[in-house]
Amino acid sequence: MSTRALSPHYHVGIDVRDLAAAQAQLTELLGITWGSVMHLDGTDYRDSSGRDLVLPTTICYSVDEPRLELIQELPGSVWVCNEHSNLHHIGFWSDDLIVDSTELTGAGCPMQICGRAGDAAPTSFAYHRNELGVRIEIVDTAMRDAMSFLFSAGG
Repeated sequence: MSTRALSPHYHVGIDVRDLAAAQAQLTELLGITWGSVMHLDGTDYRDSSGRDLVLPTTICYSVDEPRLELIQELPGSVWVCNEHSNLHHIGFWSDDLIVDSTELTGAGCPMQICGRAGDAAPTSFAYHRNELGVRIEIVDTAMRDAMSFLFSAGG
């Protein structure tokens, strides 16, 4: 089954054990400028088994494109570091999150976790994982304006 093409990727997500230390190291090594850090004490998610979760989330993005997203490790979740690469996902904007999510699942890339609002899911984003272990994140383009502060120098 073929899926329609996703737009060009706009970010790559990386799990890190210490977000501030990772920012400092990548700034020193690569000259990266970071946008604001966003921390949410509880965010609503749904996992691939249909279980609803509320988990803390801490992220930041680099200002320049394509963006790097640093994700604070959260043991026991999909955001964990390992001894190999901590590349977590490649992110794409989606004009139709539900259709794109359904098509990715049908193409052998099942949903792993997604945003939810009450009983509605997926909302805002969805992670899909292929047989190579690569996650594809689709993010609703309706989130672009709300996320814009994350893409500006500020800290």
